[in-house]
Amino acid sequence: MGIYLNPGNDGFWEAVNSKIYVDKTNLIACTNELISTEQKFICVSRPRRFGKSMALKMLAAYYSRGCDSANLFRDCRIEGEETFRKHLNQYDVIYLNMQQFLIEAGNRELTKYLEQEVLEEFQEEYGELLRRQDMGLAASLRKIYAKTKKKFIILIDEWDCVMRERQDSEALQKQYLDFLRNLLKDQPYVALAYMTGILPVKKYGEHSALNMFTEYSMTDQDVFEEYTGFTEIEVKELCERFNMDFIETSSWYDGYMFTKFKHIYNPKSVVEAMSRHRFSNYWASTEVYDALKNYITMDFDGLRADIARMLGGGRVRVNTRSFRNDMLNFEMKDDVLTLLVHLGYLAYDSKEKEAFIPNKEIVEEFETAMSVKGWSEVMRVVKASEKLLEDTLSCNEKSVADGLDRAHTEISSILTYNDENALGAAIGLAYYSARKDYMLIREFPAGKGFADIVFLPLPHTGKPALVVELKYDKNAAAAIQQIKDRRYTQALERYLGEILLVGIDYDRNNADKPHSCIIEKVEKKMS
Repeated sequence: MGIYLNPGNDGFWEAVNSKIYVDKTNLIACTNELISTEQKFICVSRPRRFGKSMALKMLAAYYSRGCDSANLFRDCRIEGEETFRKHLNQYDVIYLNMQQFLIEAGNRELTKYLEQEVLEEFQEEYGELLRRQDMGLAASLRKIYAKTKKKFIILIDEWDCVMRERQDSEALQKQYLDFLRNLLKDQPYVALAYMTGILPVKKYGEHSALNMFTEYSMTDQDVFEEYTGFTEIEVKELCERFNMDFIETSSWYDGYMFTKFKHIYNPKSVVEAMSRHRFSNYWASTEVYDALKNYITMDFDGLRADIARMLGGGRVRVNTRSFRNDMLNFEMKDDVLTLLVHLGYLAYDSKEKEAFIPNKEIVEEFETAMSVKGWSEVMRVVKASEKLLEDTLSCNEKSVADGLDRAHTEISSILTYNDENALGAAIGLAYYSARKDYMLIREFPAGKGFADIVFLPLPHTGKPALVVELKYDKNAAAAIQQIKDRRYTQALERYLGEILLVGIDYDRNNADKPHSCIIEKVEKKMS
C-alpha cells in the first residue's frame, strides 16, 4: 500500500463510517462499463464541495489491489451489480492529487517533481523491471505493462488546479497539459483514467491536448447526474432522519438541475445543515468571495443586467460553447456566466440553455459580492425590500406601488429594456428580503397557466402566501382578475391559510404614476 501507487481504503472507510453517509457506490457500475474501452477517459467537473475527492477515494478503495475492500462495500448498492466482484481490488491504481503536488513543488518544475515522487514508489514495487533511473513515468508504465500485461487505473484529483491557481502562466499550463497527454493518450497500460476538477478540459485554439476525454460538466453530467450531488429522494430521507424541514432545506441548497434529475442539492451544505441542525450558508469563503466579486464586475455589455435579472429570480440564456475552460480568457459575457455555472454560482437548464441562481445559499454569496463598486443601485433596492414586504403584508397598496416605482427607477440604468422582463426583474429584486421567509418561484405552473411570481412561506413563519401577477400597459385590476380566472391559488399544494393576491401594472406612458397595485386577501381551505 502506497501514497500514489495502490493507496489503501482508509479515506473511503472514514466516509462510510461518518455520521452522514449517502451511498453513491453505483458510480462504480458506470466506470466498470468503461474499463478498457474507447470511452475509458473520463473528466468529471463539479463545483467545490460537491464530493469530487470522496468519489475518487471510493474508486481507489474499490479498484486498488493494495487493499481488501470486500467488507467495506458490504450492503452498499454496488454489491448487487453484476460487475462488482469482477473488478474488486484487481488493478494497480495510480492516485494523483495535483493540488498537493502544486503546493509541494514550490519553485521546482511541477511535472518533474511529480514524476520523481511517484517513481520512488514504483522503484519499490517494480524495481527489477526499472533498471534505468532516467526513465519518465510514462516510459516506466509502458515497460511494466510490456512485461506484466497489467493495466493501470489512473485517478487524478484537482486536475485543473494549474489553470485556476497559475492563471497567468500559459507556459506552465501547456507543459502540464502536454505531460498529461503523454501520460495518458494512446498508452496501452491505461484501463481507466478518471479526472475530476472544477473546470472542464482546457482548450487551446482549435484542439485540446486532452481531446480523448469524454467530459461530464455542470452543463451536461449525462450518466453521472445522480452522483453529482444529493438527489431529492436522498435529501427527503435525511430530513426525516434528522427532523429537518424538507421545504426549507430545498430553499437553501436545491436548485441544480440536469436532464433526468431536476433537483440536485449541494451535498456538503446539506450534510452540514443536518449535522448542526441549523440552516445557514456553509459555502462561504474569502477566496470564493473575491473571485465572484471580480467576475460580476467585468465590463461586458449586458452582464450586469443579466445578473440583476437572476437576482430577481429570473433566468438568462447563455451560450456555453465559446468558453475556453479557464479563469482568465473571456471574450463575451456568456463566457463569464458559463464559468459561474462551473463554479456552482449558477445552475444551468441544458434543455432551455438558461442559467439562474439556484438557491438561498448562493443568493447570499451574490449579496456579499455586490458590496463593490458598480452595484449601488441594486443594493439600494435590496435594502428597501424589507419595507416593501411589510407594506405588502399590510395591504398598503399605495406604499407598495411607490416602492416598486422607486425600485424600477433605481435599476433602470442596468435593466436597459423597458418591458415585462424588466418589470419582473425589478419586482423580484424589490422583494429580495422576502427570501428569508419565503421560497420564490417564477413562472409557477398553476391552474390554467403560469403565475408570474409565487412566494411560498417557509414552515413556521406564520406568514401568508403571495401570488403576484404582473401587467404591462394594462391595469392592476386585470392582473387580479387573471389570478382568479386561471385559478392560480389552487396550485399551492398542501398550503392552507391566507393568500395575498398582488396585482401590479406598469404604465410606461404615464410619467406621473407608472406603477399601480391592488392587493386582495383570500383564504385557502380544505376542499
